[in-house]
Amino acid sequence: MTKLLLCAALSFCLSAVSGRFIIKFLRKLKVGQPILSYVTEHKEKSGTATMGGVIFVLNSLIAYFAVYGFNGGYALFGAALFLTFSFIGFADDHIKIRFNKNEGLKPWQKTAFLFAVSVVGAIYVSRRLQTVVYIPFTSIRLDLGAWHFFLSVFVFLSTANCVNLTDGLDGLAGSVSATCFIFFALITVLQVTGMSENYAFSKQLTDLSALSVSVAFALMGFLIYNVNKASVFMGDTGSLALGGFMAYCFLISGNVLYLPILGWAFVASGLSVIIQVLHFKRTKKRVFLMAPVHHHFQHLGFGEAKITFVYVSLTVITGLLCAVAYVGGINVF
Repeated sequence: MTKLLLCAALSFCLSAVSGRFIIKFLRKLKVGQPILSYVTEHKEKSGTATMGGVIFVLNSLIAYFAVYGFNGGYALFGAALFLTFSFIGFADDHIKIRFNKNEGLKPWQKTAFLFAVSVVGAIYVSRRLQTVVYIPFTSIRLDLGAWHFFLSVFVFLSTANCVNLTDGLDGLAGSVSATCFIFFALITVLQVTGMSENYAFSKQLTDLSALSVSVAFALMGFLIYNVNKASVFMGDTGSLALGGFMAYCFLISGNVLYLPILGWAFVASGLSVIIQVLHFKRTKKRVFLMAPVHHHFQHLGFGEAKITFVYVSLTVITGLLCAVAYVGGINVF
């Protein structure tokens, strides 16, 4: 517990302190975010420094490895995935800024890179987890066999893209992600309490939960500069990293079916875009004033801070529901 608290404090402080200097450096490089012309509420944000994801990505890893060391296993591979997804986002952000447009990598390029990393992650997860998935709120353990690989690829791709879509309001993706990582750590602690007969696996999960806490507190330090009115955006550098790492955490722990419950906000973003596009192609009419759905609420007159507060509050509620399942002895190994 002492190491965990030290890691969390160090992660927050590094992110909070270095954020100020990194933002100044990004501004000197004129790393400004282009804004879509039809997002009228965000016109004044054009030129705000982006690529701010480097603040919490690097500092969370520095804090974790400084406290826990470079031990192999789940945490080390998770850190590698975290960085790789971040690098894809960095390339996307760089192209946007270089050519001053809202589209970075071409859709097929971005999909190809994300797919390749997702396949690598899925192979690792499937071999380590032995294809077991735990059904939420029950004691049922389901072995998916070879199908687990395909589920993992889908979860990596969908989560990375959905977190990316949720990053549309100041502080929204960061605060919801931080909440999800905190509850993942809590669920993992409750999970390993019943794993005394499998010390090696429980140790791996405990280390991974510590890394997730480090990411959460680095995000809190980042949010000092990202809440409304934001002085820096995380960009794809941060959002793709968060989505990829979040998918990995829930897959490797066997709790992947809890991800759409705890991460309902990301599911809502992804589904609202899919519904909007399909319905518009069929009827030429829109279901939402704008998608993802958080922009719909914005068009209805709700402020960014209010929308973010509601999203985080509902995520806390779903997180508590998931935790209660483990407190009640459900899904304990």
